Amino acid sequence: MASSSSALVGSERRSSSSASASSSSNVEVSSPAPKSAPVSCTEAPSAIARRAAAASPASRARSRAASAAARAARAAAGRQATTCAEGETVVIALAADSGCGKSTFMRRMTSLFGGDASPPAGGNPDSNTLISDTTTVICLDDYHMYDRAGRKETNTTALNGDVGQNFDMMYEQVKALKEGKAVDKQIYNHVTGVFDAPEKIESPEVLVIEGLHPWYDKRVNDLVDFKIYLDISDEIKFAWKIQRDMAERGHSLESIKASIEARKPDFDKYIDPQKQTADIVIEVLPTQLIPDDTEGKVLRVRMIQKEGVANFDPCYLFDEGSTISWIPCGRKLTCSYPGIKFFYGPDTYYGNEVSVLEMDGQFDKLEELIYVESHLSNTSAKFYGEITQQMLKYADFPGSNNGTGLFQTLCGFKVREVYEKLANKTVETVAA
Repeated sequence: MASSSSALVGSERRSSSSASASSSSNVEVSSPAPKSAPVSCTEAPSAIARRAAAASPASRARSRAASAAARAARAAAGRQATTCAEGETVVIALAADSGCGKSTFMRRMTSLFGGDASPPAGGNPDSNTLISDTTTVICLDDYHMYDRAGRKETNTTALNGDVGQNFDMMYEQVKALKEGKAVDKQIYNHVTGVFDAPEKIESPEVLVIEGLHPWYDKRVNDLVDFKIYLDISDEIKFAWKIQRDMAERGHSLESIKASIEARKPDFDKYIDPQKQTADIVIEVLPTQLIPDDTEGKVLRVRMIQKEGVANFDPCYLFDEGSTISWIPCGRKLTCSYPGIKFFYGPDTYYGNEVSVLEMDGQFDKLEELIYVESHLSNTSAKFYGEITQQMLKYADFPGSNNGTGLFQTLCGFKVREVYEKLANKTVETVAA
């Protein structure tokens, strides 16, 4: 199977050279607009801003009009903006393989809606459900067709979308929750490997379904309002699993390889194809800043944002629609070897027009993220500095020093905005 990044047209346009810390920013801009040769420059972002400010009023007006026309064209080409029926629950879906950071992502996202996500009060301590003031997160492992012993007896993996998941029950209960009804949902106990007694789940304002197959079933897909896929490359999955299973659990390299290979056919057939129809894909890849890196400690992370999606406008770096390669100023963003490099630009992904935002490398000082935040636009943050505030708030979460934490945070902002537009409500937030 081709790597997950092979579906991107023109994705190899970017340089794979190291982004060493320098005393000034390095920005390369390619603008797709007139058909003359693309503009290429290397200058500080402040210089770009000064040049833009120096342009004539007429030129700036034409530029704003062109941008507005482009956005209007994208909106017309995409789905029409919608709102939910009165009292209807907004359903967000997150798909990913096991051990890919879904739980961390959920906590980042639900925190934006207020309250601390926790299992149902007074319920089963082994419940997989997380409830906060506005949100309820349901783990779709609760809809496995078989318990652990049953899967062994039938030689079935939980990834098998034909026989491994009870989609009838999953559809009926997600539908009921979306319509404002409570359900009695079974619990798959990850400790014992059996199903525990059902728990009562009330219909929330925002329902997040996370797991292996959140929109594999067409009936469930039709209930989902926004879809996110976490795509961890095979190389990074392997590196992470070695670090965890060899160092912490004493497994041999051979057993780890055998475990990965046993899961791969079902993953490729049933889980991976869902990313083709996701609204946002967060793709985690090996760094291009360290030649032949195999440790997987420095990551290259891409936020692939589908164009033309109702209630969703992609985030961009510097100039919407242009192709940007940026090495931040080393005096403003501290980063040790191999440095940090950002990329933004339009692309296609499985036949869909997308905007791609990419970060390769990691932060040394999270508080300096405000420098990067100042160059991002259309983030859906409530106030300037909210990205940095959220990253600092969860600084101890995995991925907080690299693109996984940054893009999970941005994705959370987008989900919050989608909810506000669908529900015609405003989520209150307070600057620290």
